[in-house]
Amino acid sequence: MEKNNSRLFLLCFLGMLTAFGPFVTDMYLPTLPDMTNSFMTTSSMVQLGLTTSMIGLAVGQLLFGPLSDKYGRRSPLMVAMVLFLLSTLGCIFSKTILQFAFWRFVQGMSGAGGIVISRSVAADKFTGKDLAKTLALIGAINGVAPVTAPIIGGVLAETTGWKGIFWILFVLGVVLLLASICFSETYPKRNRQNMNWFELLRTFRLVIRNRSYVCYVLQFGFAQGVLFANIASAPFIMQQHYGFSPMMFSICFGINALVIVLSSASAVRFSHPENALYSGSRGMFFVAVFLFLALILDCSFWIYEIFLVGLLFMLGLTFTASNTLALDCERDNSGTASALLGALGFAFGGLVSPIVGLGNMLVSTGFVFLVGSGGAYVCARLALNRPFLLARYYKKS
Repeated sequence: MEKNNSRLFLLCFLGMLTAFGPFVTDMYLPTLPDMTNSFMTTSSMVQLGLTTSMIGLAVGQLLFGPLSDKYGRRSPLMVAMVLFLLSTLGCIFSKTILQFAFWRFVQGMSGAGGIVISRSVAADKFTGKDLAKTLALIGAINGVAPVTAPIIGGVLAETTGWKGIFWILFVLGVVLLLASICFSETYPKRNRQNMNWFELLRTFRLVIRNRSYVCYVLQFGFAQGVLFANIASAPFIMQQHYGFSPMMFSICFGINALVIVLSSASAVRFSHPENALYSGSRGMFFVAVFLFLALILDCSFWIYEIFLVGLLFMLGLTFTASNTLALDCERDNSGTASALLGALGFAFGGLVSPIVGLGNMLVSTGFVFLVGSGGAYVCARLALNRPFLLARYYKKS
């Protein structure tokens, strides 16, 4: 008899898998100066490891998504975890920065397997409001993990150094591998796509022909761009511009992360995910307009923080809703759909991170907030086919 995963096990397991990618990417950031001395290289070469891991996270989701549709969730997940352990050891024992950058790409790619498969498992096990609740948890973790990972890494860096952080990631990988062994398959063989590799790749074309799905994914991508713009800019704005200490910066960062968690969880209180997506996207755009004006006028910290909290709250609403709606409308190809969703999110995040550092950071950050929020708002309207004036009368068809 096939055993089933308990709901508690699934929620804990999916939460850990969701946080995996951001922790792989961001946890070692505070140790970059130490790595410059360790590898006897420049800071730009050390940052190459961050770039390659982001590329790996995007590519890995495009790989493991279709694999999970063809072979089920459990086997590709175990392969990803074993690959993660090997690549983490490769990072620790790298002799040159180029070796380290290569293993970071492999590490990011394997970490992506956990992210994409976690969303696919949620779509396998839950539907409707239950799916929205599960993805609310995933969305909350996905929002808070990129923010908290550097803070945790900063605390650990003082005692463990950069290699110690990677040993901690290795232990986390061991825990997830053991959990993967205990994990029961959620995608039965009768539902799997029995096709060759060429046909499997064609599923990408089928998925992107779904207009609603594409709009939901683009909305999520723009929203991710806003999130990563905040992550990239906040340390400089709070510490260099407003003169905060690292400790005060960590406290503010933690509060902002909590806002995303609460808003992601509250999204399920809407009668339909469509309403949460539209309300969140619209609110995010209007708050971004005021935040942009405040930043270019060199506002006080409290004005900046109040508008930023409002922006992040609206952002959390859209994370839950966009993930739910995107996977719901491509349930037959949920692995591939989840892969494209995650890959585009990291692609947007990797694109905007260096942009906020161009010129005056207050102006460039406000501009990215405005463009990202505006793009998310337009995509939400296109996905839901809501005329602006009639939006409040929309009902789920």
